[in-house]
Amino acid sequence: NDWILFQILSSLSVFAVSFRTPDIQREEEKVKRSVKDAAKKGQRDVCVILAKELIRSRKAVSKLYASKAHMNSVLMGMKNQLALLRVAGSLQKSTEVMKAMQNLVKIPEIQATMRELSKEMMKAGIIEEMLEDTFEGLEDQEEMEEEAEMEIDKILFEITAGALGKAPSKVTDALPEPEPMGAAAAVDEEEDIEAMQSRLATLRS
Repeated sequence: NDWILFQILSSLSVFAVSFRTPDIQREEEKVKRSVKDAAKKGQRDVCVILAKELIRSRKAVSKLYASKAHMNSVLMGMKNQLALLRVAGSLQKSTEVMKAMQNLVKIPEIQATMRELSKEMMKAGIIEEMLEDTFEGLEDQEEMEEEAEMEIDKILFEITAGALGKAPSKVTDALPEPEPMGAAAAVDEEEDIEAMQSRLATLRS
């Protein structure tokens, strides 16, 4: 049991350190600048697409913070179990650890590892057997719904300082007509679109 606890603690510590958000937040700032540029060029559709990506990235950051809290809860529980084992020579079941693990196994990126750790905890008698349906149907399906349109409006209003979008009502403003583009401007726009696609890919990864 002592060895199992050390293994679990080691694995959890590695994952706890990996829960960081600066990369996502840096990309978010780049996308914000892209929204402003697209708004100036009258590219409303591009603004909406980028706003949706910002909403997804902010949700991702919120989930990371919540997941880190669950991870820290499990780490603390494991340290308590290790101390208990050394003093009393036995382990106790922990409902707090079990609840935290049930949340962690729902995260696609670490689901496989958390599932294996849960099995080890069950063998050690730290948590009860988790229901099989806890592990099933856990794929995150965060599609943008119609009700998200209001949130898109808020994002656009926020980034463009009120030039585009309304908070909280739906966007009805028409963007100003873009100036006619010459050949050089057309090339610049293609490069802008490629840069945006690259940033969106980074946000999704």
